[in-house]
Amino acid sequence: MSILRVLLAIFFPPLAVIDQGCGSVVIVFLLTLAGWVPGVIAALVILNRAR
Repeated sequence: MSILRVLLAIFFPPLAVIDQGCGSVVIVFLLTLAGWVPGVIAALVILNRAR
């Protein structure tokens, strides 16, 4: 996980997970709409999971 991805996850979570698939982007986008913190947490979890 690069520092750029972490910064994107903090400031605009859906953009940070754009290459993880459509489902991840939609989930993070909806969580960001519900509240900024859940979106950031979801983005960081998705970026941190093992590939």
